[in-house]
Amino acid sequence: MSRIFRSFFIVWTVLRFGLDELVLSSFQKPWIRLLTRIVSLGRNLKAPRGERLREALESLGPIFVKFGQVMSTRRDLLPPDVADELARLQDRVPPFDSAVAVAMIEKAFGRPLDRIFATFEHTPVASASIAQVHFATLPGGREVAVKVLRPNMLPAIEKDLALMRMMAGWIERASADGKRLKPREVVAEFDNYLHDELDLLREAANAAQLRRNMQGLHLVMIPEMIWDYCMPDVMVMERMTGVPIGQTQRLRDAGVDMKKLSRDGVTIFFTQVFRDGFFHADMHPGNIQVSLAPQTFGRYISLDFGIVGTLTEVDKEYLAQNFSAFFQRDYKRVAELHIESGWVPASTRADQLEAAIRACCEPYFDRPLKEISLGMVLMRLFQTSRRFQVEIQPQLVLLQKTLLNIEGLGRELDPDLDLWSTAKPFLEKWMLEQVGPEKLLAQLKAEAPTYAKLLPGLPRLLSQYLKAPPGTNRRELEALLAEQKRTNKLLQAIIYGGFGFLLGLLAMQMVMRVQVF
Repeated sequence: MSRIFRSFFIVWTVLRFGLDELVLSSFQKPWIRLLTRIVSLGRNLKAPRGERLREALESLGPIFVKFGQVMSTRRDLLPPDVADELARLQDRVPPFDSAVAVAMIEKAFGRPLDRIFATFEHTPVASASIAQVHFATLPGGREVAVKVLRPNMLPAIEKDLALMRMMAGWIERASADGKRLKPREVVAEFDNYLHDELDLLREAANAAQLRRNMQGLHLVMIPEMIWDYCMPDVMVMERMTGVPIGQTQRLRDAGVDMKKLSRDGVTIFFTQVFRDGFFHADMHPGNIQVSLAPQTFGRYISLDFGIVGTLTEVDKEYLAQNFSAFFQRDYKRVAELHIESGWVPASTRADQLEAAIRACCEPYFDRPLKEISLGMVLMRLFQTSRRFQVEIQPQLVLLQKTLLNIEGLGRELDPDLDLWSTAKPFLEKWMLEQVGPEKLLAQLKAEAPTYAKLLPGLPRLLSQYLKAPPGTNRRELEALLAEQKRTNKLLQAIIYGGFGFLLGLLAMQMVMRVQVF
């Protein structure tokens, strides 16, 4: 019965905000357009479509709000006005009763609240669709933040996800536009994100990894996890104190260098992407603060690590070479990279893909370099690729979404921010590392354990072979001696070639420093 009532409430919300009109208006047939006008009679549907969709999701509750947040990241699928409106869903969820939060904490730790914390603030300081945060103090006096999952989330999301899958199927079958938006794939992606975020231990592990990666950069602070107090539904971390980055006037009044702050944000992001291949993928303004403490003045504070992105070496090479080729207007190379990556069918004609990429990218060069949006460039490349039947990898969609967030935030702090000049050193350093002696030594070091296991056993195997009866291995022994002579010659050639190779690498690196960028 609860599912039936929930279904009726969803249908009523759809009709109340005119979402049915949004679907029907996508059809081109005259009789459907007439039906659209008929079903719109008596309803006030003058509000923009994005606003109506956002308000409908807010009415449907936290799960649908989270779904809207994830949808807002798929700017490669949604119209800009809808994506912009859905992006406003961040941090707008009313908090749940603090008594329920206390009960969940006591259940997780198996003892009363006053035996867990010295003090506990019952009024939450932040509330989102999945969890809310309270400030507290540990018995030793350390100030911490306590993140608590919303109660009964798993049963609720399973019911709503089942309904979402059903509605996504309807939308996909309803029209060509509905099919193009791939609603079932979006729901599946949302399902993965949501189940990951419901495990606060996983989020704590993400935070610990990012904190370890960023320790030497001295540009960003990430809270330390208090592992003795971390559970799947309760997470305790170091309390961070800062000013939300959206309060730009307050930051200016405090004396923060806004130009440096914008450059630092870009540096943090590209370090995570091209150095570590592990990046915070939910960097909207609600999750970023700036420290005003004297010891850490002007440093970023990152929060909420439920969504992170990872990149392989192949992904990083693809991105670095794409950006480099784009800014050299080498559209042929961009097309070749798409084909070489395997994301475009091998039968694709490179000249056709090159022409399509040129058509979508060339207009950017009619404006100053600092006005070129790397996020939009990446999105346009994805859109062009999709026309040629490429399936975009989820980690690259996360990257594009985060890059758009970082770029928008950076230019809000400093309208003159030149994102390319900030990103270029990372791309240049990464590409040079791929062909230099450091890369060769790193690969040899990685393979060393394997060789170390094999080499000690070789003398024993050779001894066993030589001790075999002469009649059984005479021919093999002669072949072994002949092979030994060839091996000696080959070793000499390798030694001489190795010196030549190292000299060639040094010369190549000098040439690339001049020519690559």
